[in-house]
Amino acid sequence: MVELTREQLIERGMEETEAANLLPHINRLLASLPAGECWQRISREVICPDHPFQLHKFLYETVYADWDASGGPAPAWFPSDTQVRGSNIAGLMDALALKSYGELHAWSTQNRGDFWATMVRELGIRFRQGFTDAMDLSAGAAAPKWLVDARLNIAVSCFNAPDDAPAIVYQQEGEALSTMTYGALDALTNRVANGLVDAGFRPGDAIAIDMPMTAESVGIYLGVVKAGCAAVSIADSFAPHEIETRLRLAGAKAIFTQDYIPRGGKLLPLYERVVSAGAPMAVVLPCGEDDPVPSVHLRDRDVAWEDFLSGRHQFDPVARNPSDRTNILFSSGTTGDPKTIPWTQTTPIKCAADGYLHQDIQPGDVVAWPTNLGWMMGPWLIYASLINGATMALYYGTPTGRGFGAFVQDAGVTVLGVVPSLVRAWRDTDCMRGLDWGSIKAFSSTGECSNFDDMLFLMSRAGYRPIIEYCGGTEIGGAYITGTTVQPAAPATFSTPALGLDLVILDENGRDADSGEVFLIPPSIGLSTEMLNRDHYEVYFEGTPEGPTGEAVPLRRHGDQIERLGGGYFRAHGRVDDTMNLGGIKVSSAEIERVLNSVAGVRETAAISVSPEGGGPSRLAVYAEVLPEANTTVEALTGSLQAAIREHLNPLFKVHDVVVIDSLPRTASNKVMRRVLREQYMGSE
Repeated sequence: MVELTREQLIERGMEETEAANLLPHINRLLASLPAGECWQRISREVICPDHPFQLHKFLYETVYADWDASGGPAPAWFPSDTQVRGSNIAGLMDALALKSYGELHAWSTQNRGDFWATMVRELGIRFRQGFTDAMDLSAGAAAPKWLVDARLNIAVSCFNAPDDAPAIVYQQEGEALSTMTYGALDALTNRVANGLVDAGFRPGDAIAIDMPMTAESVGIYLGVVKAGCAAVSIADSFAPHEIETRLRLAGAKAIFTQDYIPRGGKLLPLYERVVSAGAPMAVVLPCGEDDPVPSVHLRDRDVAWEDFLSGRHQFDPVARNPSDRTNILFSSGTTGDPKTIPWTQTTPIKCAADGYLHQDIQPGDVVAWPTNLGWMMGPWLIYASLINGATMALYYGTPTGRGFGAFVQDAGVTVLGVVPSLVRAWRDTDCMRGLDWGSIKAFSSTGECSNFDDMLFLMSRAGYRPIIEYCGGTEIGGAYITGTTVQPAAPATFSTPALGLDLVILDENGRDADSGEVFLIPPSIGLSTEMLNRDHYEVYFEGTPEGPTGEAVPLRRHGDQIERLGGGYFRAHGRVDDTMNLGGIKVSSAEIERVLNSVAGVRETAAISVSPEGGGPSRLAVYAEVLPEANTTVEALTGSLQAAIREHLNPLFKVHDVVVIDSLPRTASNKVMRRVLREQYMGSE
């Protein structure tokens, strides 16, 4: 191993005196220890979160300079024996008398009914009437029935913790921390459920929520579920057209919303957008600002929050069948309207089980994940936290700045979820320097492909903690591939298929491969079995091959491209279809193009996602055919396209680049070949 010099450490940001003092220790470690053990010592004894990231990366690369990647990527974190013994996974392995994680995963996929019956017991899921069988495959693995003959309301299982335990810790920008106990949250959900019944709503009705992620929106969500209704998830960033589309697809009969959204000292009108969408009856909450807020004039059919909310704090939750809907969510496909996907009474069990097993959420943990009820991670956060007896941490502001980092510190967050583009913002601005994130025991990342440098930076911010990469979707209720706290963690990689699930990777010819399209091996609790606006079997199963051993189990299509690495690790490479993730939000090329094609002077566009060099979050590039009479520059066209997306789709989607093209490449059937454009674009960079 090469010896380092003091100058090398100083060049990368270490103070001169510190470099002189630590250099002999570093070189002794480099000379005497295997790479993995050497990195563990250096990451604990030499570098700290406030050292420049370039120093962290330099030492990591030095330690692992001769690492043989054929055995797997170089880990940046290793679990200690104490951490393994204290994990939920270790407890489950002990109960099942299994000796290794590999044995546990194999058992979970070979005994799926038993696995889910075990998880129901471990999670303390409560029933009005117990199940006679955990799994019924009489209609095939594509259409399983779970918890046969049971009656339950899954919201009840969110309140197993003591009444005085903290359920939610939250903070408005610039204000002090506040706490809502489990008892107070339970009472709020009961008041919401009573209010729905008093207003004439019945079990099965679809009730929309278009609000920021607040303590009140969590109470509303669980109150809707307690009343036996289905919450309709709508992101608070959507334009009126997108709100209208989701209300229509779900058949929503009412909507909860807020008058304004406080953001960066401004008040963004939310109720106004809901009205523009032609929403049904709206229950309107105040944004809670201390400063004077412009009043809103409610439509005749709408009602203020304080007038809707019942004074009765007790409610008998409506018992439902396991297959009854609790939530209607939306996931972009490649054409037309977004896929409309119901979650059932059993889907939250998948959320909670993943949190229990993979993020290792335990009572007393504080879980923060900047998200929204409009995306699956909003409901996921509710169930993964509360069913496991943990505390949700909600920050009422933008998570890109130091204010959010101070909230993580002050709230004592132990599990911090991120979207990779958020980490990139923290790294670019170095806004978290000096904050103490020592309470964090694990990070988790989802929504986009991760970048190695960003994830190593994130691990370094808490003195090296694991990142549980977490990839799945709305139609899974969680992840199909992820990590654990009992396996070494290498930045931007996955270490295991999710427990209870397995996968295969196939090339373009349908053969098993180390890199290609991933297919899931059903069944699993959480996997959707219906869609409200598409043929579910056609979307996920039509034309897929049978399982890897030839059993009569059709593989389930998912659409991600996955690479199998050495040592049981995996890396994600984005979508194989024309769906992309922008800022952690799944959107189809067709949805974007529908908006862009309406811009004056544009004949047609093709939207593609491109990855930066070195990997990381996708960026939006647009190829545009411009009408001959259009007198515009690329800069002006870019501004017009961005303005259209902001107004009609989502202001969070940013146009990275615009390329003017004479004609878009097409197939013989006149379909735009976005794959060709993607290859052309990446080759030109």
